Amino acid sequence: MADVLVVGAGPVGLVMAAELVRHGVSVRIIDKALKPSPYCRAIGVTPRTLEVYEDMGVARAMIDAGLWLDGLRIEVKGVMNRTRRVDLSDLPYAGLGIPQPETERILAAHLATLGVKVERGVGFISLTEGVTRVRVDLIDAEGEASVDHVSYVIGCDGAHSAVRRSLAIPFEGDAFPYPFMLGDVHAQWPADADLPRGFALRALELKEDAPPDLFIAIPLPEPGRYRVSMLAEAMAEEAPADGIAHGIQAEQPGATLEALQAVADRVVARPPVLSDLRWSSRFRISMRLAARYRAGRAFLAGDAAHIHPPTGGQGMNTGIQDAYNLAWKLALVIRHKASAALLDSYEAERRPVAREVIARTVEESVNLGRRRTPPNRLADTQILLSYRGRAGFADAGAPAPAAAPRAGDRAPDAQSLRRHGVGFPLRLFDLLRGTEHVLLLMSTADAAALAALEADIRRLRGGGLPLRAVAITPMAALERVPLIGHLAAPRVPEPAGLALVHDAAGTFAAAYQAAPGNAFLVRPDGYLAWTARPFDPEALRAFLAAVDGVPG
Repeated sequence: MADVLVVGAGPVGLVMAAELVRHGVSVRIIDKALKPSPYCRAIGVTPRTLEVYEDMGVARAMIDAGLWLDGLRIEVKGVMNRTRRVDLSDLPYAGLGIPQPETERILAAHLATLGVKVERGVGFISLTEGVTRVRVDLIDAEGEASVDHVSYVIGCDGAHSAVRRSLAIPFEGDAFPYPFMLGDVHAQWPADADLPRGFALRALELKEDAPPDLFIAIPLPEPGRYRVSMLAEAMAEEAPADGIAHGIQAEQPGATLEALQAVADRVVARPPVLSDLRWSSRFRISMRLAARYRAGRAFLAGDAAHIHPPTGGQGMNTGIQDAYNLAWKLALVIRHKASAALLDSYEAERRPVAREVIARTVEESVNLGRRRTPPNRLADTQILLSYRGRAGFADAGAPAPAAAPRAGDRAPDAQSLRRHGVGFPLRLFDLLRGTEHVLLLMSTADAAALAALEADIRRLRGGGLPLRAVAITPMAALERVPLIGHLAAPRVPEPAGLALVHDAAGTFAAAYQAAPGNAFLVRPDGYLAWTARPFDPEALRAFLAAVDGVPG
């Protein structure tokens, strides 16, 4: 019998299920569709989501199946023509383009390696919460009903979420008054189109008191193929049963190749010749936010909790990070390593993020082509997202330098770390990867100091949260091996239970503005939960007890 039922096997549900299993929880995942959708809805993968994929172990498969989105050509008819290239100087990854069916294929295969397969043709009907379990009523493709009992239910079942309706959670917001057309086509661009492989096109013709005529082409990994989108002519359509007009309108006839070509010819300065239409559809957009992300033992994530315009490619990425945030917390509660109060932090952290994404994407969509200043594309990478000031985060001791990361920020990476016995440099993210909280301690290589740290860590491990510790010494603590030139072993042995690495190039000290005696606690999702200058083990013990609810 599974601990958690995940409803919905899109990217968010697949990440949720895989992360729960990785954190030691048994999972059942269902989807009412008999097979994955062929439509290429989500394409863009943000740098932050690629970091999530890296931690999960699927980043290489995603990159191999995708295409780096290196730039954007912007055309506003009669006003502007320019090509903008992506600046990678401050990012761990570029933006990646990968069709949603490929994303789902890779995630489903990854989940299968963890021993879980998606149960297709199984639909969610309702749930009834008990004291310690949830009764879930299901129905299969033949109409046969069944019942399951689980500890928790997570609705990752999209904008028309049956889980959200069962919980009677309001999904407040509005709909865009006009529909869009989507198509998967081959595009042959003129030689002077200035659209290299990996570049997208956004072409607009501004209208007075009306939305702009537009043609958007997003490159796909297969050479010459693009997912194109544009406004569609209004046509009579039935209101959705739940009143939410969002997503692929599969019941409506899709656009013809001729209709797509006509828009390209009308709007694009050097229009491509479109051919080989594989699929097309109409698409509706709404902007809605769930009033709550949790009702007792049931949660919402992804489009079940928030929907908004696709500007900036934020939808799938925000949902995946919902899953990455909730999975480790729920696993700790199920494994009795933290109290159920920890689960309150999911909505407190993630709902404000969705609210801001909705506001930003709506503003950018409404002002498409009319902005005097370019939007903050670094915000769309989701690398800058911070939970500063929310419950469950704390900075202790002396004030941090102005440029230092603080509790609630994403933990920065650091390169060129060295460890005895390892003949190549390490990244800090190599040391953070896993399911535990990790305590980073900037230290000297003095034997007595390291022994004291090891004793502190041994006492701290008596609490609820699984904890690993890494001591990081500055370059001054190293020797060089004559003739070979490699960094030598530390002058003192590595303490038991305390990984010892060396900041060979000073990258950790620079990224964290750290000095010996400083400490940084990193959560399993890569955010700094607690910082201290200097390290105070008793203050950390009290912080952990407050967060996990388990006495230390």
